[in-house]
Amino acid sequence: MHHPVSGSSGRPPVPTVPVPPPGSLAGRSVVVTRARAQASGLVQLLSDLGAEVVELPVIAIEDAADGGAALAAAADRAVGGAYEWVVVTSTNGVARMVDALGGRSLPASTRWAAVGTSTAKALMVRGIVPDLVPEDAVSDALVEVFPGATPAGSAPGRDAEGGAALFVRAERVRDVVVPGLAAKGWRVDEAVAYRTVAGHVGAGAAARARSADAVAFTSSSTVERTVDLLGVDGVPPVVVSIGPVTSGAVRAAGLDVTAEAVVHTLDGLVAAVADALS
Repeated sequence: MHHPVSGSSGRPPVPTVPVPPPGSLAGRSVVVTRARAQASGLVQLLSDLGAEVVELPVIAIEDAADGGAALAAAADRAVGGAYEWVVVTSTNGVARMVDALGGRSLPASTRWAAVGTSTAKALMVRGIVPDLVPEDAVSDALVEVFPGATPAGSAPGRDAEGGAALFVRAERVRDVVVPGLAAKGWRVDEAVAYRTVAGHVGAGAAARARSADAVAFTSSSTVERTVDLLGVDGVPPVVVSIGPVTSGAVRAAGLDVTAEAVVHTLDGLVAAVADALS
């Protein structure tokens, strides 16, 4: 499947992080809280360093409550040229948007914006080169660098209402992208692509998690679900976060952040775990 985007300035730079030495996590146990279907990459990276990984799938990813109807309609509008930008902030959003396109390409004038290198990579492996990837992997950074809207009627094929953008999002998100883009003159359509629900965790996994050395958090929802399951006192003593939004959720839950990934990727998270446990 290929969805070329013309006018791109090229692939976004992929930040590098120090690679922890082999065996640097030998004898250490680390809890991974991602959804089971998405945990394999992080589990492998930690295992490669010798860690004993405790899988605690506190969340699961499901289709939107409407079964994807709103996203399908938005994809149809995007194919018809209704949007100057499509904004995605997660790999889940990318996967579901591309599925909704069903092999159809967007007009060459439609640009893609992605938050985070993981989201950008998810686009690129599907043949889409994002036009805008902020240096910091947070929605606030995207809003900051996002261009102002094209004045109404000044772009060929655009309607009289002016610039429109599509925000493909989770059911629950921080209220940042829509008001931020609206302040820059954009008319923003939102399409819920998926929702995060509680995962199924066995008693044995919960017990192993409580006695682990560290926990690696990749999202606010994993923080909230883990605390619901284990209690504040049951969370491992070393808490490592993938980025500032997740760190905020950790603190809001009454926990301390031991370390935060310098680069907000799985590689960066693993490097932070290794550093915190060294």
